Amino acid sequence: MPSKDHPLYFIAIIPPSSVREELQGLKELFRDKYSSKASLNSPPHITLHMPFKFSDKKREKMLKSLANVAAHQEPFEVKLKNFSAFTPRVIYADIVENEALKELQRSIVEVCRVDLKLLNANYKNQAYHPHITLAFRDLKKPAFAEAWKEFENKKYNALFLVDSFCLLKHDGSKWLVDTEFSIA
Repeated sequence: MPSKDHPLYFIAIIPPSSVREELQGLKELFRDKYSSKASLNSPPHITLHMPFKFSDKKREKMLKSLANVAAHQEPFEVKLKNFSAFTPRVIYADIVENEALKELQRSIVEVCRVDLKLLNANYKNQAYHPHITLAFRDLKKPAFAEAWKEFENKKYNALFLVDSFCLLKHDGSKWLVDTEFSIA
């Protein structure tokens, strides 16, 4: 659990309201139909840097470093297409391969590693696989199987402009947007 002077943060892209509301509705469907509510603890998002504890004393340095990344980034589009899964617990809205998104993620990870001395940017050294989680850790295996039958061939498309990313902070029960960084 984060301490008061070392809160828990993560960095993500939050889709614009129209897409966010659609995805929030799907998260609520997973809660209501499949008893999976853990994803409701954060807004729909594309993770750019996994959660990390960071000292409040160094917060200004973090904000300046992230603002610098944003200042050197061009806006780009993200296309969501259909659904996929990490068996046996995670179902997500899939993202079409996107080099600009991968480059933004690499830039953020590098700044966090070099400037902020964060060493947990790559979860278990897995490659970056951008997605928007709809259901995860509390989705029981039987419910996953049932939900995946519903979503495996379900069609979904959305397109949006990424012109910002956010620093989110955990308040002890859920993730809230702390700071939004506008992309140049």
